[in-house]
Amino acid sequence: MPSFRRRAAYMAGAAALLCLVGAGWIVVTGLIARSELLAAQRSLEALRHSISAPAPNAAQAAAGPQASVDPKAAMRSAAGHAARAHHLTSGPAWYVAAQVPFVGRPLTTVRGVTHAAHRLTHDVLPPVVSMAAGSKDSRDGGLQDVLSRLDEAAPDFERAAQVAADTRDETRELPSHTWVGAADQARARLVRQLDRITPVMTDAAVAARVVPPMLGADNPRRYLVVFQNTAEARGTGGLPGAFAVLTVEHGQPRFETFGTDTMLAEAEPSIDMGAEYTAQYARMDPVGTWANSNISPHFPHAARIWSAAWYVHSGERVDGVLALDPSGLARLLRATGPARMPDGTQLTADNALDLAERDGYARYPDSVQRKSFLLDVARTAATSLMEALGDPQRLPALLRGTYDVMTQERLKVWSARDDEQRLLMTRPLSGVLPATPGPFAGVVVNNAAGGKLDYYLDRELRWIPGRCTGDGRLVTARITLTNRAPATGLPPYVTQRGDKPPYPTRPGDNRLLVSYYASKGARLTALTVDGRPTMLHSGVERGHPVYTADVELPAQSSRTLTLRLVEPVSQRPPVLLRQPLVTPLRTLVDPYQACGA
Repeated sequence: MPSFRRRAAYMAGAAALLCLVGAGWIVVTGLIARSELLAAQRSLEALRHSISAPAPNAAQAAAGPQASVDPKAAMRSAAGHAARAHHLTSGPAWYVAAQVPFVGRPLTTVRGVTHAAHRLTHDVLPPVVSMAAGSKDSRDGGLQDVLSRLDEAAPDFERAAQVAADTRDETRELPSHTWVGAADQARARLVRQLDRITPVMTDAAVAARVVPPMLGADNPRRYLVVFQNTAEARGTGGLPGAFAVLTVEHGQPRFETFGTDTMLAEAEPSIDMGAEYTAQYARMDPVGTWANSNISPHFPHAARIWSAAWYVHSGERVDGVLALDPSGLARLLRATGPARMPDGTQLTADNALDLAERDGYARYPDSVQRKSFLLDVARTAATSLMEALGDPQRLPALLRGTYDVMTQERLKVWSARDDEQRLLMTRPLSGVLPATPGPFAGVVVNNAAGGKLDYYLDRELRWIPGRCTGDGRLVTARITLTNRAPATGLPPYVTQRGDKPPYPTRPGDNRLLVSYYASKGARLTALTVDGRPTMLHSGVERGHPVYTADVELPAQSSRTLTLRLVEPVSQRPPVLLRQPLVTPLRTLVDPYQACGA
């Protein structure tokens, strides 16, 4: 018996010692892994600065090598540090300790974080870095070289996008509230990073498939480019004004034609937009009235009408349609640099919006002169963009600017080819009104006054989830519209009231059709404007209930629309529809408690 007790004591002591050794090992390797992750983070930050820095110009290149970080070397450094952190937290001690209830929760999180960092640096980022580094290193390939490399990298981007999505999902499943705050913070930071990276990788994967053929890698393409004037709101952004016809062959773009809206105003295409569209918009005649052709926020509807109108006008078919507004144009000019207009005016990133949507009206009260001036803005900007596309030093910055404009949904793209359009419709640049179920909230305004006062319009949407009932969740959507237009000093063309209202108005007063797009299956119970019940028009678009109110918005005033709805129960925040106008929509989504079973 004594020998048995001694053996048991020895075994217990050995087990305790083993636990202490294991705990010590975990602490030591954990600290080293943390150091490796911090080093990886520093390498990634250096990588980000290296990629975002402009390429050296000819003078800089002639002056000799510049002090900069090699993107591929920075990527290798980050990957090496992340791999070591993952290796340090993957041993038997970490695995066993992570299985212990409560105690193992932070270890599970740390193991997941290092594994995600390893996948991010080995499988997700390298294709992007290789593509970006190639663009910076290229001296004479231009856009055609970029398209060739993008086409070759398509499979790599698709794999990287899938890994990014899987890694994001796995990281979200890691314990988020443990007894080690540092582990929780590391997980939260990584989730935020993956939430940013994953859609970028998906965009890159789609671009690698559709951009080369759409830019004429195989056959010449022709596109109708419509410039939207956001000083007069329409569903997809702004009033369709000037336009151009763009041809692209082997990545070489060329503008064939520039024109104004008056050239297409008489075109009446014969096109069937479907029963749902007709029921919602027929009273505004969007197919036959160019100014109303994009009253729906679903961009493919407008693109189909525009391409059909161009065919009626010219007899030419286009392979797709692009839409751009002055705010997006300004972002592109920040990459290309300023340009000089025929009258000597300098067109820059800082004045493009004002020239197109404010100053032009003050300079030229005559409609013909004003439209000629706006065409000069479009031609000058187009020339600057074409020059930048052929300049390897400016091309990387222009590509980054183009992506920024796409993510802001100020550049929209539609392809007449079904296979390309199916891919485009998965990304925001398609301007698609989502048809998927789940919480959804969108505010769309269409100018009903006929002036250009939406340059001064502010919009705010506050989505307030309430309690759950047997019929669904109670939701309040509060929309605040503010008209900042000055009461005096604006040109008559800006303040005109083409609607000829039967009530008195002052210069600067505006009128809007305000539409709220609710979740599929939602039901409106009340709508008020400044607390008073109001008339509304209800309809459905792509499965979403749409509630529209006619709102008079005097200068220097605000109106608040409050909608009370019953929506299907969901624990997810709403997908938000953001109509791109001069001033972006401000959104507030209140937190809410999950509904019980």
